[in-house]
Amino acid sequence: MRVSEIFHSIQGESTHTGRPCVFVRLTACDLRCRWCDTEYAFTGGDEMSIDAVIERTASYGCPLVEITGGEPLLQKETAELCRRLLDRGFEVLVETGGHRDISTLPVGVKVILDVKCPDSGEEAANDWENIDRLERLGGGEIKFVIADRRDYEWARDAVRARGLASRFPVLFSPVFGELPYEQLAAWILEDRLPVRFQAQLHKHIWDPARRGV
Repeated sequence: MRVSEIFHSIQGESTHTGRPCVFVRLTACDLRCRWCDTEYAFTGGDEMSIDAVIERTASYGCPLVEITGGEPLLQKETAELCRRLLDRGFEVLVETGGHRDISTLPVGVKVILDVKCPDSGEEAANDWENIDRLERLGGGEIKFVIADRRDYEWARDAVRARGLASRFPVLFSPVFGELPYEQLAAWILEDRLPVRFQAQLHKHIWDPARRGV
């Protein structure tokens, strides 16, 4: 596998926010979201065997692991890595852009499906069949990263039309430094929308530009 970095930090996003977590960030992504904050993971990294990744992960003594990227489902070994981590007793999260078939992942993985809003520039890449696949995997959660009012209305309408909030936890996350927190919060409250407001906690603990956190 080509690995950008492995590090131990505080989970900054998802319903697991605040928990200590080991992050395995894999190299390469086939999307180019306008607001991406991990462009350094598009290239480079080190070749590591699955055994080496698991050994490094286990060395932190932390039961929660997130496989992220880049786009982790670009690497064919990701599913096997998840299976072996689950067999070792780890709680495994996978954050994916949602444009690649998640049914390759083993049951037991908790998928964080990042649905792309219009302002990302990658709306057309969304694979909406992943919503049903997410249910078949035993659940997960759905994230919308929101840059402006248009993104908000698009995400709101998707949540309502597809009944997402009755099926999964749904997270609305403002683009850091662009959409004020109070603005997104006001829209959610005004529409009585049953979603979870999410800030990127790690960017409030450490410098937002810092890697490895």
